[in-house]
Amino acid sequence: MHGMISKPPGAAANLATSRLVLLLLVVMTGIAPISLYILVPALPVLATNFGSDISIAQMTVSLYMVGIALSQLIMGPLSDRFGRRPVLLGGLALMVVASVACIFAETLPQLIAARFFQALGGASGMVISRAIIRDIYERDRVASMISLVVAALMIGQMVSPLTGGLIETAFGWRAIFYAITIAAIIVAVGIAVALPETRRSRAAGSGFRGDVGILIRNRAFVGYVMCQVLASQIIFTFAGGGPYIVVTQMGRSSAEYGAWFATSGFAFLVGNLLCVRFAPRHSLEKLIWFGLALQLAGSLANLLWSIIGWNEAPAWLFGTQMIVMAGNAFVMANSAAGAISIRPEAAGTASGTMGFLQQGIGALMSQFGAYLGGHSATTLPLTGAVLAISLLCACVMIFVVPRREVVVSEALIEQAEEEESGMM
Repeated sequence: MHGMISKPPGAAANLATSRLVLLLLVVMTGIAPISLYILVPALPVLATNFGSDISIAQMTVSLYMVGIALSQLIMGPLSDRFGRRPVLLGGLALMVVASVACIFAETLPQLIAARFFQALGGASGMVISRAIIRDIYERDRVASMISLVVAALMIGQMVSPLTGGLIETAFGWRAIFYAITIAAIIVAVGIAVALPETRRSRAAGSGFRGDVGILIRNRAFVGYVMCQVLASQIIFTFAGGGPYIVVTQMGRSSAEYGAWFATSGFAFLVGNLLCVRFAPRHSLEKLIWFGLALQLAGSLANLLWSIIGWNEAPAWLFGTQMIVMAGNAFVMANSAAGAISIRPEAAGTASGTMGFLQQGIGALMSQFGAYLGGHSATTLPLTGAVLAISLLCACVMIFVVPRREVVVSEALIEQAEEEESGMM
């Protein structure tokens, strides 16, 4: 039947309770971002070895982020059309080939190009994991499962720069890509052995163009995506300006900045863990509003500290930002769950669109944050920008996302899909 999982109900239930499937969701989500951060400590060594400027070596990171953004837009719709497994395996195969190319790169341009394709293939796991979560879990559990996966991923991201630094120090920078290659192969084997196809059956004649048309005409989808993307820009903006504020304005070391920035990641992790606990008992909308309240309270306090002058000390700046990040976790996870639940059989397209906008706009907002932090003598411009984004996020929930007078159940979603397919 249209809108149902293409596996028997018992099989879907088994997948939903499988710890191995949950582990696969975590590792397929994390392999691309962890591969991004694991190379960062080796950037100065790359610049020295290839006789290039550090800004050129930085392109192994910046073009990697472009690859992640494009992958979100490409792999999501492909997984709706051809299935989750083949697209995942194809993406990881591309990542393995590109990682091998990184190992044998003789020039920095070769390495940069290989890194782009590494991201293009590896990020398939980021977008498809959200679609698989929507395939096998009911709507009221999607946000908690996304939060659980993100929480586990955050731990990996926090230790990946340290891991990369240790590998480079002990074995050289090429050893980092040996590790990435082996990890990608292990993930691909795990998917091939343990992850069955989860894609929902599709109505005859449905396709990418039809999915996109239906989604962009849906106010709820547009609102949830805008809310999720705007919330993510708080992270990119603050991360872009933070180093300049702490190191240049406050005169602290880059190591101290790294320690303070880790507190924001810890708060985001805690927010996701709290979302895992509360999501099964509360609606998406209530949890989003709770997160928005924390975001607004924290960002307003940070702006006030900037006006008073207290934010010249890192403890005030990052202490309040932790409140923002805890709320940010609630907003992002639940908005993402709402967006991919609008049209479950097109969850890949919805997830890909959201991820592309998040990463693409994020690259610009990161530069914007760096400009605010690097061209001002106080924290006021950066904290003002964070508050403005928080307000925009709340306005989207007020004016774009429609009010719900009933609790949206899985049965109501399936009924709406059946009525929709009958009209087409």
